[in-house]
Amino acid sequence: MKRILAAAIGMSLLTGIAGAAAPLTSGIDTAGMDKSVRPQDNFYDYINGHWLATTQIPADKPSYGAFTVLYDKTQENLRTIVEQAQKSPQNAGERKIGDLYASYMDEARVDALGLKPLQPELDRIAAIKSTADLPALMAHLARIGVDGPFGGGVHQDNKDSTKYVIDFGQSGLGMPDRDYYLKDDLKAKRDAYQAHVERMLALAGDADAKVEAADVVALETELAKIQWTKVENRDPNKLYNKVMLADLPALMPGFDWKTYLADAGVAGKVDYVIVSQPSYFKALDGIIKNTPVATWRAYFRWQALHSAAPYLSKAFVDENFAFYGTAVRGVPQNRPRWQRGMSLISQALGEQLGQVYVARYFPASSKQRVTELVHNLLAAYKTSIDTLDWMSPETKKQAQAKLATYMLKLGYPDKWRDYSALTIDRNDLLGNLARASEFEYDREINKLGKPIDRSEWGMTPQTINAYYNPEMNEIVFPAAILQAPFFNPAADDAVNYGAIGAVIGHEISHGFDDEGSQYDGQGNLHDWWTKEDHEKFAAKTKALVAEYSAFEPVKGYHLNGELTLGENIADNSGLAIAYKAYLISLHGKPAPVIDGMTGPQRFYAGFAQVWRNKMREDAMIAQIKADPHSIPVDRVMGTVVNQPGFFKAYDVKPGDKMWVAPDKRVIIW
Repeated sequence: MKRILAAAIGMSLLTGIAGAAAPLTSGIDTAGMDKSVRPQDNFYDYINGHWLATTQIPADKPSYGAFTVLYDKTQENLRTIVEQAQKSPQNAGERKIGDLYASYMDEARVDALGLKPLQPELDRIAAIKSTADLPALMAHLARIGVDGPFGGGVHQDNKDSTKYVIDFGQSGLGMPDRDYYLKDDLKAKRDAYQAHVERMLALAGDADAKVEAADVVALETELAKIQWTKVENRDPNKLYNKVMLADLPALMPGFDWKTYLADAGVAGKVDYVIVSQPSYFKALDGIIKNTPVATWRAYFRWQALHSAAPYLSKAFVDENFAFYGTAVRGVPQNRPRWQRGMSLISQALGEQLGQVYVARYFPASSKQRVTELVHNLLAAYKTSIDTLDWMSPETKKQAQAKLATYMLKLGYPDKWRDYSALTIDRNDLLGNLARASEFEYDREINKLGKPIDRSEWGMTPQTINAYYNPEMNEIVFPAAILQAPFFNPAADDAVNYGAIGAVIGHEISHGFDDEGSQYDGQGNLHDWWTKEDHEKFAAKTKALVAEYSAFEPVKGYHLNGELTLGENIADNSGLAIAYKAYLISLHGKPAPVIDGMTGPQRFYAGFAQVWRNKMREDAMIAQIKADPHSIPVDRVMGTVVNQPGFFKAYDVKPGDKMWVAPDKRVIIW
């Protein structure tokens, strides 16, 4: 899981990242600006106003912005690779890619087969006679990617990062969040969901679909009532509950853990597990006991249909999209089938496809320049920690020790995943997916008892995203995000620091947000803060919670400042550090004025430009309810008002709408 670049690590001076040959552009889409708006009054609209006014969200998307533009470009690149692999594969790996795509694109065969490929699993579910049969059924279904009331995952032990452990956590809901079952404002979505479950069961031939759907939703509602909220699940210490295997029956006396662990492949590999939400499991024991087996049969039948729906005949595909695409997110039209095929291949053969993608579309020069930028950001972070006026020397020393152990992974893995044991048949779509799920399940379970693989990646190279992993203390930037508009090698440094620099700063900052700061440099939950510094940090984060909770992107729906706290800390701190790195990179020389904008102005414009976005109202509500990220416009407006450099760059003064008094600005790192 790590990428070491020795030549870049040795650099001590912050340098420019753009090439020196051709004249540099600003990298700012000036045509997208609305100069009738004062940046001092609405910075987001000033930078993006014309683009917002003239851009339409495509019918097959919940939102549209810089991420979407790059996603579409990457999808076209992947399509070229996949279609060539389908016609003339160069090796066994490409043949797997081509065969999987062929199995998905053969709509005539998929439609002709109907429900037949899923029938063995439906028969297995229909055969259960009592709740005593549930543990074996749940263990089996988990292997093939079908959800249940709880699920498991393999990761590093949060208090001993040298070991792999399996954790069990709440699961089993068909809607995006427990709020969809429990809040009055979402009753229409609830009703639409029950109608959807009924139609899916009816498509599968169930004569009692209406009654079964009501039972399924009632059961899921009971599960929702006992589940922890998204905010409660943000506390890693509360989620760490070590339970010896022998003590699991005390948690759920009515559940046959011995059978479940044996069938799940866990028995004999570990002595203990982590139970994320103990109260949920205790309450689940009663729900299992008191729910009729007929309801459990309907529930798992629904879960199997839900899991398989995108890969069954057209009637199932359309019904699945009608709810999850249109009813939940407001999207009127499904993506083209070939695009959905790219997502499928990235899910099942992600690194196989990524290896070809990197070879064709990721130049070595991009990796070199972005590596340099990352180390510039890390150096700026080091300086920033030293100059914090609210943190004690003792805690600063621990923060610096953690920062010094950050692992950088950039572009693609050192070691590619081996898919040779995975069988792909171009005439068996659902079988391919089941085998791919089992392949990944076994790969994860087989980590138990083995040394930590620090070379492993949690994202494919073709993913438009980035992440920080506290258990590895690593920052990871896949190849696909390292291109315009996030990184533009033809642009002046300012926009690159404001765009990809802020993304890099964001991921670095996750190691010091309200969750990441609870881990040390070795990836263990360990309190390295003094009591006084804890209190000062908490006061700053409380102010940030209040700031973002005031945002109301949809009438009646405010952001949840507690749910989004970690991402908001990362946005604010990441932009601040990126700006410091940019200023240092100038070496005291004035930045050029390009397109009528100073360097600092272009820096903040670059940040606002990569977050320009139009989003459907239903999609916004879904994000507000279940996603830890703030809505894009609020990520910009909530962040720049805490940046002293922004006020100076755009001469924002008291009386301007963007003005925030210095003592009200939330500055953490």
